[in-house]
Amino acid sequence: MIDWNQINNIISKAKTILLTMHENPDGDGLGSATAMYHYLKEVDKDCRIIQVSKLPLEYHYLNDGDIIETFDLDRHGKWIEKVDLVIIFDVGDFKRIRGIKDQIEHHNITTLNIDHHPHPEDHPFTHSVVDLKAASTGDMVYDYIKTVRNGNITKTMAEGIYTAVMTDTGCFRYSNTDSHCHNIAIECIEVGVDTTSLYQRIYESSSQARVALLGNILRDIHYELDGVFAWFVIDQKMMDDAKATNADVEGFSDFVRTIRGVEVAMMVKENADGSCRLNFRSKGKYKINGVASELGGGGHQFAAGAIVNESIGALLSRAVEKTRSAIITQSGKA
Repeated sequence: MIDWNQINNIISKAKTILLTMHENPDGDGLGSATAMYHYLKEVDKDCRIIQVSKLPLEYHYLNDGDIIETFDLDRHGKWIEKVDLVIIFDVGDFKRIRGIKDQIEHHNITTLNIDHHPHPEDHPFTHSVVDLKAASTGDMVYDYIKTVRNGNITKTMAEGIYTAVMTDTGCFRYSNTDSHCHNIAIECIEVGVDTTSLYQRIYESSSQARVALLGNILRDIHYELDGVFAWFVIDQKMMDDAKATNADVEGFSDFVRTIRGVEVAMMVKENADGSCRLNFRSKGKYKINGVASELGGGGHQFAAGAIVNESIGALLSRAVEKTRSAIITQSGKA
């Protein structure tokens, strides 16, 4: 059981607080950070949200007042020198905050990790709060705010919390959805969150580039193990031809997982620097975070990923074979 009052003691002592999350941020990281931002501003903290990637268009509604900044050392360096505490949301792996990690280490800044992903015991954080049973990091931020603050959360806090919970539960469809998620949603609705609008902004605003890229992917899905395992590749030429951005590929693995008979979906995406991003999604029959861990990443049992500093040619066959082997072993047919 997390003692949120103890966590509040850590936060209360800090005067200047930086909030951040993993690169290529999703709804959970952004929603958690914005909800916490609005709470910390309410209690008069000097607080900024600074993240290392371009803000995805579908989450711009969280950025009212331009509160979400993209890290730039020239712009932010002097302010970061004054920071007492960095709160990191939903990171999975400390290195995924890139240049901000370098600043934390350079200035020896106290860190507080709030996450529902597993972390090793020798994690690099000063303080680490992890709840593997939480459906989202947003659930945890909600619990913190409700513990230290009287009454309902405000609408601006609720928009962040609802975004986090909705996106990490697949719109309340995934197996991690529990009564707590629905109770959070009820309070968000009660304080005025327009849930239909948020859903449409996130899930019904695909760019033409995203649709073009998805069309190319669907023509070349590879099926293994009688269709139980499906995988696809996105190379840089496909990205360039579609004029797509990294944000345009979000959710593709989830979509491929919806194909009848598919239990595990894997995306192998070539990054602009020649490295690869792996993304795994499972319907729940097979655990795939072990494969991600073997390849240098991690995540939840049924949703995991990795960044691998290898070319597609060097990585692909190994990633496919490791995933195949994991599925066969877990099926008892090894």
